[in-house]
Amino acid sequence: MKKIVSALALLGMVGAPGVVMAEETSPHTLTANVTLSSDYVFRGISQTGGDPAIQGGFDYSHASGIYVGTWASNVGWIEDYQGYDSGNMEIDLYGGYRGSAGDFTYDVGVIGYFYPGDRAGAVTGDTTELYIGGGWKWLSAKYSYSLSNETFGFANSDGSDYLEINASYPVGESGLTLGAHWGTFSFDNNDAQDYDDYSVSATYDLGKLGGLSKGMTVGLKYTDTNADKAVWTDNAGDTTTLGDGEYLGDDTFVFWVSKAF
Repeated sequence: MKKIVSALALLGMVGAPGVVMAEETSPHTLTANVTLSSDYVFRGISQTGGDPAIQGGFDYSHASGIYVGTWASNVGWIEDYQGYDSGNMEIDLYGGYRGSAGDFTYDVGVIGYFYPGDRAGAVTGDTTELYIGGGWKWLSAKYSYSLSNETFGFANSDGSDYLEINASYPVGESGLTLGAHWGTFSFDNNDAQDYDDYSVSATYDLGKLGGLSKGMTVGLKYTDTNADKAVWTDNAGDTTTLGDGEYLGDDTFVFWVSKAF
């Protein structure tokens, strides 16, 4: 679910007559981010049942390539879909190593998705995944492998995996970035839950406008899936008909505004 913010170290140069001194740069970088979104869609599935979300996190990175971070968001599916008595938060913890070689980038790590609350006997949604990713210029791919026996609330599902291919193309120096995504989720021992998801997006760096807009971006994404409606419908307590529930894999537009610090 989620979303690791890249950190850039700033290098400053101070000039004096006949002398040039370079400021000492720290190998440590700490960043923060906050986002307001019209919906929280993760791998094509709405986590909030179509409702808005407020999200944020912190990331630490070292010049060596090592990083750790945390991120959180409100969610709705824990109660409405999974059957918890209480619980409306997702908290992610992750860490790994990333680097680059010319135009190529790589990233390996582990992430835990945690959903605190009163399970009342329901299958836990807590999930731990290993991931490996690589990129070339504006193309990237990532593979995630679940170590949890109850992957996102489905029993006996350790070994489930998710493969995604992404494109992120900046339009010159305009601040506009166009994106495209395809992913496929395979749930071990839960074939009915398998699906593909697709999206296209556009983001704009408001920092190009200067002033208080520095570090701010706005985005719009259209997302869709082929997820089985009978499996991925949030009935929110309704036991009479699937038609009255919220289909979490439905196509939708998502708008968001974010700020990085």
